Amino acid sequence: MAHALTIGGLARAAGVSAKTIRYYEQIGVLPVPGRTAAGYRQYTAQGVERLLFVHRARLLGLSLRQVKALGVALDGPRSSVQPRLLGLVRTQLAAVRLRMGELQRLQTQLEEVLRRLQAPSRGAGNSGRCRCLDACAR
Repeated sequence: MAHALTIGGLARAAGVSAKTIRYYEQIGVLPVPGRTAAGYRQYTAQGVERLLFVHRARLLGLSLRQVKALGVALDGPRSSVQPRLLGLVRTQLAAVRLRMGELQRLQTQLEEVLRRLQAPSRGAGNSGRCRCLDACAR
């Protein structure tokens, strides 16, 4: 095997922890690597590339299940990876856009509550009930 890396070397090369690599192997996101006679894991340049792919996919918010399915596709014909990845990225982008809308509505509500809380008190009025959070009901 040409220039093999240990798990520590792979972790440094990919910017993830050795614990993460072992977990990914355990759940099948990464293939189990070869081992030396002493039992040390040995990773090739292909292992580095696979881990970088997994890491980037996770940074995009893809689930481990999705990444594992992509990994299976990577082991087959390369032409099947791009369409799958395209679909996953589109789905993820739609989810992010939806979440951004929800967060914008939450921001508006929080700003309204903050405005109400900072407004000078108008006395007990309205049966002494605090109406500061009424903006959340909309």
